[in-house]
Parts: sequence; structure tokens; C-alpha cells
Amino acid sequence: MADGVAPAETDPASRDARGLTYPYPAPPASGEAVEVAPGVLWMRLSMPIALNHINVYAVEDGDGWALVDTGLNIPDSRDRWEALLAGPLGGKPVTRVICTHMHPDHIGLAGWLCERLEAPLVMTRLEYVTARMLLADTGQPAPEAGAVHYRAAGWDEAQVETYRREYGQFGRAVSAMPSGYVRMREGDRLGIGGRDWRVVVGEGHSPEHACLWREDDGVVLGGDQILPRISSNVSVWPTEPDADPLGDWLASLERMKTVFPDDVLVLPSHGEPFQGVQNRLDALIRGHLTALRRLERTLREPRRAVDVFSALFARPVGDGVRGMATGEAIAHLNYLLQRGRVSRTRDAGGVDWWTIIEQGEAA
Repeated sequence: MADGVAPAETDPASRDARGLTYPYPAPPASGEAVEVAPGVLWMRLSMPIALNHINVYAVEDGDGWALVDTGLNIPDSRDRWEALLAGPLGGKPVTRVICTHMHPDHIGLAGWLCERLEAPLVMTRLEYVTARMLLADTGQPAPEAGAVHYRAAGWDEAQVETYRREYGQFGRAVSAMPSGYVRMREGDRLGIGGRDWRVVVGEGHSPEHACLWREDDGVVLGGDQILPRISSNVSVWPTEPDADPLGDWLASLERMKTVFPDDVLVLPSHGEPFQGVQNRLDALIRGHLTALRRLERTLREPRRAVDVFSALFARPVGDGVRGMATGEAIAHLNYLLQRGRVSRTRDAGGVDWWTIIEQGEAA
């Protein structure tokens, strides 16, 4: 065993009230790794935001390693990778860099790692193309369509001005992406270290999120698709204001209930590895359906998107998460709109007002 790698039996399992079991409740320290399955190392990078960490993984691949997700493009993460590559990864070559999806905490250092280690990038097509599109926004002025979108949601002019000022910040946390990539898609089987990992794609949190499932021993690299304690953000953004990502998300969760056996070990991007995936999928679905019922009650009187935060979120929404909260509110509203359960009216000031359609009213 390489230095810095804790053996799999180090930590006793713990179980929570929701029926999830955590075989490895103690996360790895900085520069260290925990072996959570044969040939699979769990490592953790810090992030300077409320969600203060991301889990990254290394899978033995012949004489080297396949890396899964990368962390943000910040000096601390680069330093931690240097320590991991020289320490628990033993200076062995990296055969590929696999990214589950295109959010900055997952691809932020993909370009840097691929260039430094001379390794190919592996992603799904929509995730790669979307990342390249967002990187192209760096340094560009904010489009007026975005201001219209957030004004319609109920933002005031100071908040819209903040959107303009912060537009293109994706590129601040993401290094330049490789000019090419190796595509993975739903149903593909990636051979890593002589064992197959099946690609299982989800939608809603991101366009074409890839989970990797080693079926022969039930290990799932779950990314943000199935997190143990929090629900992934599901948002509508100005680029596609009428999208229904919540419908995509719920359909993906329902499908995964038919795909994954309950005894798989899920290796998530945030939180700790866990078992009890069926309970967790049920809870994620139930949480959104409950939020939709609360939202419908709130919409007995006309409301703007910013007026429904209390129906959807357990804590106050601050400026730092206003964009994500607004995106998630609109995702729930669009879900109801596309199923004929609410109406939307834009007033003379460009603000959208949402109202429940009572039974019999639509007829």
C-alpha cells in the first residue's frame, strides 16, 4: 500500500436515521487518501465557499491511475494535487482524467492536469461542449437577455447590475480546457484496470452527467447525481429560460431506481461514501414533490420567483447564492407551468407573476 493510503477497514461504519450506512465516515486528510474499494482511492480538496469540499477519486489503471474530477482552479487545489500525485498516488502516470460533469468544482483543473500529466480528458459530449461555451463567455459583456431574465424573476436593479458585473466568472475557476476529448455516453463500458465501469447518465443538475458503475462489485462513482445529505442544485439559466430541468432530474432519479441495486457503494462528490441508494433516491424525489406542494399553496396569490424562496429552501437566501436559488425557484415554477398547474403573466415592468390554476379553471 502506498504511503498516505488508509486501508479499507480503518473506520467503523455508521448509520443515520434515514437508512444510509457510511462505511468510511472519516474523510481523508489533506494530501492523504482512503482506499474505499479495491483499487479505488478517495481524496478530498477544499473549496473557499459554503460547500467547502469536493471529493475526487483515483482508480488503478494498469501501472497508473485514472482520476475522477479535479476541484477548482485555485492555488490550494493545485498544491493538494501535487501532494497527492507524489504521495498516495506514488508518482505513477495518470492514464486519463474523467470528469462527471462541467461544473467548476469538477472540471476546474481538468485542463491543468491533462497538460501537466499528458493525459486525455474523458467526458460526455454535452458536458464538454457546455464547458467550452461557458469559457468563451469569459471577459465578454453580459447579454441583455440575462438582465431581462433576472428582472422577470423579481431582481432589483442593483442585483441585476451585480449579475452584469459577475458575468463570465465561470472562467475564473476553470483552467483552459483541452482542445479535444474522449467521449463517453450512456451505456458505454470504460475499461479501467481490466474491469468494466458502466456509464449511467443523469440530467437536470447538468446536461449529461455521467456516473460510473463497476457492476462486478457494486461501486458507483456518483458525482453530484446522488449525494447523501444534500440535494444537488437544479436550475433554469438565462440561456434556456423555458427549460424543465426539474422534470429531467426527477425522471433521471426514477430511472436510477431501476438501474442501481440497493447494496451498491456510492462514492459521491460531496459528503461521505454511503450505501442505501434506494432510500436516498426515494428521499430526493420525495423532497422535490413536497416542495412542489408547498409551492402550489404559496401560489394561491400571485408571486414572483423571488417570493417563493421560503417555500423551497430551509434557510434564508443570501446574495452569494441568489443566482442558484433563483434558478432553482424557476425550475420548480417551470415544472408546474409545463404541466398546466400554474399560469405566468409578465407585467408592464417586465416582471413575471405566477399563480396556481385551480381545479376546473383550466377547462
